Amino acid sequence: MSDRSLRGMRLGAQSMETETGVEPAPRQDVEYVCEDGEKITVTFASDAEIPATWTATSGKVGVLAQGDRPDAEPEKPARTHWDMLLERRSTEELEEILQDRLKILRERRGEKV
Repeated sequence: MSDRSLRGMRLGAQSMETETGVEPAPRQDVEYVCEDGEKITVTFASDAEIPATWTATSGKVGVLAQGDRPDAEPEKPARTHWDMLLERRSTEELEEILQDRLKILRERRGEKV
């Protein structure tokens, strides 16, 4: 029985197909340059839309080596907690809530209201 066992084939681990007659899709290499001069080469399909910027694995952002620099997008001002609070409540409502909470806090401390 031991002389009839299957040997040498890792079923499912390797494909039995060959690459003969297989043509890869047409591709193009696009180069991006970071501010510090680092060059990033990215491979895209030939019909893909090429982005103006690309973030490298190091976290640096590169712009197309050949082409115009993209226009800087205007930055939104950061929304603070106060701004978000004012979107939900008026100043009068906030003043009333503050007085209520201060009253509760003073009562807990044993202060006269």
